[in-house]
Amino acid sequence: MTDAAHEAAATCLRDAARTGRPCPPVRGLLPDRTMATGYAVQSLLTAARLGEGRRVVGRKIGLTAPKVQAQLGVDQPDFGVLFDDMACPHGEVVDIDRLLQPKIEAEIAFVLAADLDREDLTEETVRSAVGQAVAALEIVDSRIDGWDITLVDTVADNASSGLYVLGDEPVELGSRDLRGVEMVMVDDTGAEVSSGSGADCMGDPIAALLWLARVARDVGSPLRAGDVVLSGALGPMVPVTAGATYRAELTALGTVSATFSHRD
Repeated sequence: MTDAAHEAAATCLRDAARTGRPCPPVRGLLPDRTMATGYAVQSLLTAARLGEGRRVVGRKIGLTAPKVQAQLGVDQPDFGVLFDDMACPHGEVVDIDRLLQPKIEAEIAFVLAADLDREDLTEETVRSAVGQAVAALEIVDSRIDGWDITLVDTVADNASSGLYVLGDEPVELGSRDLRGVEMVMVDDTGAEVSSGSGADCMGDPIAALLWLARVARDVGSPLRAGDVVLSGALGPMVPVTAGATYRAELTALGTVSATFSHRD
């Protein structure tokens, strides 16, 4: 019965993505609302995408802000899978028709230069594994109508992943303290729509990376060299307007922007 429930939820989310029509919350189909149940559904969706020829290129971390965790009644982040077709080249127009209900948030991305599969993972070991840090925009999306989500809904739905954009000014991480990175995001009118800092991501984006590295290792799918990791939002996410441009500036990491097409 449990496996059938997981399959039913995965089918709803897959159909929503395929048709472009959001589905009702999947929590009503599932035996409980735990993270484990959400990840069971997420795994089915991941297997389906791999079967269609997609490749895993990294992970995203969500629920890194304490206020968001409190809203969903959890005390830890969640994660989703990044596939090769989710990357949007910096400077190119993002096709909004690929998305259902997009929102956008600015964060710090890491590109790994070494595997993170050892037992003694610490902040020092994960920091040394980072090849580059780069400003990023995550375009989050929900296959669930009206973003009516609880914890199990968002985890099942690949942590509400959509697309992402990496900036073109990557830097070596070294001993750089990311807690003090300040982020401001503006729209194409120049109006500020979001702001925050590195400290707003679990106190330190490196702490978020360490959390993910340990979880990924423990579930038997460790982070590998070449993986992209979106470490979590530095400020509130913003609903996307078709045709608009959003630009985020992160101190010491440069800028990153995304322009969205109009709806067909």
